[in-house]
Parts: sequence; C-alpha cells; structure tokens
Amino acid sequence: MKLLSTTLSILAFAGVIVLFIFHFNEKKASGNTSTAALNTIASKGGIKVAYVDVDSFESNYLYLKSKRDEFNKRQIAMQTELDRSAQQLQNDYANFQEKAQKGSITQSEGEAAQKKLLQMQQTLRLREQSLTEQLVKEKDDFNEQLHKDLDSFLKEYNKDKGFDYILSYSKISSTILYGNEALNITKDVIDGMNAIKKPGEEKKKK
Repeated sequence: MKLLSTTLSILAFAGVIVLFIFHFNEKKASGNTSTAALNTIASKGGIKVAYVDVDSFESNYLYLKSKRDEFNKRQIAMQTELDRSAQQLQNDYANFQEKAQKGSITQSEGEAAQKKLLQMQQTLRLREQSLTEQLVKEKDDFNEQLHKDLDSFLKEYNKDKGFDYILSYSKISSTILYGNEALNITKDVIDGMNAIKKPGEEKKKK
C-alpha cells in the first residue's frame, strides 16, 4: 500500500520558497505590474533587487533538512505498518480460501470469516486515510510556519538593505535566467535562518 498523498521530498517542504517575491518599497506597486514596466523602472535605477538561491538554501538550512529527515522516517514507519497489516489481511484471506476449497469450515464459520476479513479491510483503509491526513496536515503546518519564519527574517534583514524585491532562483524552476552574484544574498539568509531556528529546538521546548 502506498501513501500517495505524502510525497515529502525536500522540495515539498521548501516549495513555498519558490513563491518568494517580496516587495519592500514603502510605496507598494500594483500586483499587476508588468515585466516591461519593471524593466523600465530598473533601467532608471528605480529599484533594488536581490535574489535567494533556493537550491543552496534547501541544502544548507539545517532545520529544514532535519524536518525533512524526520518526516521521511515517519513516512517509512507508517508505510511499514500499513504493509504489515495488508500482508496479514492477505494471509488471512488465503487461509480462508484454502479452508473453503477443502470444505473444512461450516457455512456459518465461512460467513463469520468473510465478515472479519471485510472489517479488517475497512480498518486498514481507514488507518491509511488517517495516517495520510495526519502527515499531510503536519507538512502543511510546517510549510506555513516556514513561510512565516522566512517572511519575518527577510523583513528584518531588509531594514538596512533597502531592497525593493527579493526574488528566488532555482535550477529546477525559475523565472530568473541569469543572476549577478553581487545580488546573491543566499548566504546571509542561510546564516540568519540557521541562527534563528536550529534542529531539535521544538523537541527541547516540549
């Protein structure tokens, strides 16, 4: 049995980062500002831009990496539990079928066995649904908190930087085809986020 709804790769956790496009100018631009308009403003020196390398951030933000490993281990444990239950159901069904073919059980015993197998199947289905929903919820909660942490850090970081936009860059999916390394603030973001939240902090607080 497969937990199809819980693909918990590192990109699943950090996917929210790809949405980075923070506009810090006091005079907020319209959300419909066109690329051509931004290029015109940029050519006149009207905006300051920086970017974060998402791939590097994912590889070096220790808290994110620890949470990814934690969720992956839990997913494996859940999958093992479901596989074990599924195997037990299959064994019980095979045993019932063998007895039925040999005629070694009565009709009432057969009906009872069928009822038990159906109950086991239903229990397994509900368990899989429950585990999947629990894992997905915790992943969503983590992504939401990650977004808040990043938002809070970048706003504080930008107080003395004065950037109008902080964009995201990724080799996998990015609208930025080229980035001047002088505008790359990834190391600052990684160092800052690692200093704010470290692996295992949540467990210590409990």
